[in-house]
Amino acid sequence: MALDPEKGLSKAGYVTEEKGVPGVTSNGASSPDTTETSDNTTQSQDGGLLSKLRSLEARMDRKLGVESEAIDRKRPEEKREVSWIEELTMALLWASGTMNTSCFATGFLGWEFGLSLKQSIIVTIFSSIIGGAVTGYCATFGAATGLRQISVSRYSFGWWPNKLIALLNSIQQMGWAAVSCITGGLALTAVSDGRVSLILGIVILAVVALAISLVGLNAILVYERYAWIIFFVIFLIIFGETGRYADNSAPATDTGLTLSGSVLSLLAVVYGSSASWCTMASDYYVHYPANVSRIKVFLMTSFGIAIPTSIGMLAGCVVASGFNNKPEWQDVYENQGLGYLIQDVLHPRGFAKFLLTLLVLSGINTNVISIYSSAISFQQLARPFARIPRFLWTIFCFACILALAVGGRQRLNEYLQNFLSLLGYWCTSYAIILFEEHFIFRKGKFENYNLEAWNDPSQLPLGIGAAIAFCLGVVAWCMGMDETWFIGPLAKLIGASGGDVANEITFVVTALTYAPARYLELKYFGR
Repeated sequence: MALDPEKGLSKAGYVTEEKGVPGVTSNGASSPDTTETSDNTTQSQDGGLLSKLRSLEARMDRKLGVESEAIDRKRPEEKREVSWIEELTMALLWASGTMNTSCFATGFLGWEFGLSLKQSIIVTIFSSIIGGAVTGYCATFGAATGLRQISVSRYSFGWWPNKLIALLNSIQQMGWAAVSCITGGLALTAVSDGRVSLILGIVILAVVALAISLVGLNAILVYERYAWIIFFVIFLIIFGETGRYADNSAPATDTGLTLSGSVLSLLAVVYGSSASWCTMASDYYVHYPANVSRIKVFLMTSFGIAIPTSIGMLAGCVVASGFNNKPEWQDVYENQGLGYLIQDVLHPRGFAKFLLTLLVLSGINTNVISIYSSAISFQQLARPFARIPRFLWTIFCFACILALAVGGRQRLNEYLQNFLSLLGYWCTSYAIILFEEHFIFRKGKFENYNLEAWNDPSQLPLGIGAAIAFCLGVVAWCMGMDETWFIGPLAKLIGASGGDVANEITFVVTALTYAPARYLELKYFGR
């Protein structure tokens, strides 16, 4: 039977007005014969190794709050009202996660692309706001549904296609953490005057982040609420000590289409940096009351990402522009690395080492968030994976991050340019699909989501419409991407070096294909 989205749907996670819907009782709770029970609670108590490990995690949860059932839906009755200080965490969490040496390093890309300081600043601010808004929108689902971000997207991507999203998110977050380990390791190497190798620095940062991530969300939120203050002060000092050497008069090295291509490529990188949080934003809002203002969530998240990201990146823009007036800075940057450059641009020497030591900690902030969310994503790849305790997935992510960071440590900016651009591509498709599903097919109302069905494949969409739109989005990426290892045919048309237009094309293709594909999915499958 074809079902009308206007009248309440009995499948695909829609709320229905009909009685006797399989698996849902009159009060909306799951009946005993459904598979709604959490992935985490479906394991058999057989006394095996996994059962013992889960019992250990449960005991740790009672004593330390390590979240033994992290992916479970947080129901409204389980939540409490939060103080205004805790609400500020909506913004401060991201300030701590983005105001770091990774963003500082990204700020040098404008100079590498041949843009002027003014052009780099404008592109950076604009891109950060757009990317932050994408994440801000996705964040509004957390408190309202009580679900982690990957669980939220089951209502559009369905049970099976959503597993690809979970895998991509895990890889994305581990990649971000690897970038932070590299930049933090470079700073630690400079502080120690080379006595601490880059590999050892990477290991130290990853281990500290692992320890915090193991504890769980409560510890993360408290830590991230205050950590940003230190790095905000440090970046103000960097602006103060390097601003007088900034060269605002030097024009861009390219003109015409080549300049346009450089602008588009930088826009893609910075946008990807801010938008890449959208696939895990809800993870940090599930404990807020369901009636919290969505506008407040959107604004605090959007600007909580855009402003701190811009601060870190603009500091990089300013220092890079100073290469014209201080060529010795450029020599240090290209031959010794980012950590030594930071140490050289600050003075006196002892004070510079002190600030650099504090900046090392900034890499930990990003790692904490990334490790936590990637572990949760892995748990949602399959029901057997959900039986594996979160702390084991956290350790697994830690090992992967070390491998990525050590492997990519020698080519940081190339790593940044390629990796961050790729993040933006698929995050654009993801956010557009969530947006259209919510406003076109759910009429913008959370009452039209059967939240009891979040873990029941039979009551979730098949995900055909989302899979079609997402795959066509992949084709769009390939047509418009501009990476060191591949330049798409459309990107090649923009200047001598190409221009990255993958996000723009992906946006259009996904937006135009998801709505009709989802409509046909509902018409012929009713889910």
